[in-house]
Amino acid sequence: MTLAAGDDSGALTAPRPEGDRVVFASRDDYHATVSDLRASGFEMCADLCAVDYLSHPGRWVPDDIAPERFEVVVNLLSLSMKRRIRVRVQVPESDPSVATLFDLYPGTEAMEREAYDMHGIVFTDHPDLTRILMPEDWEGHPLRKDYGVGRVPVQFKEAPGPR
Repeated sequence: MTLAAGDDSGALTAPRPEGDRVVFASRDDYHATVSDLRASGFEMCADLCAVDYLSHPGRWVPDDIAPERFEVVVNLLSLSMKRRIRVRVQVPESDPSVATLFDLYPGTEAMEREAYDMHGIVFTDHPDLTRILMPEDWEGHPLRKDYGVGRVPVQFKEAPGPR
């Protein structure tokens, strides 16, 4: 785990102009890192999302982190300590999978399903990893930067005209 600005744990730090507390976890340490943060008082997962950096490879990551095409970003809150922290984990295109956080934060169930549906990131051991926004028979993942732009025909139900 690599921590960026504002961390006092003695781990590697890197300056962040925004001053955010950011933890860079490896895929192998991701679940354990989030579990440790939960145990240290971050009782709420406010958001979990995926990012496709296909067309933005020059983003900032610490020197000891290899940037990958995909990234899972988790925003945790500690209401009791009035603190916020962001966890970022790199996910390779060749194996787009990470552990689920459902056992730690059950509210991530739908957020992980959305990241799966839109980006194709598989959350291992998720209780119901199925599409949540697109139809089950939909092919592809629409928020991937290389997803083909196409037209889906719009069908309107016959509606009564003005009277």
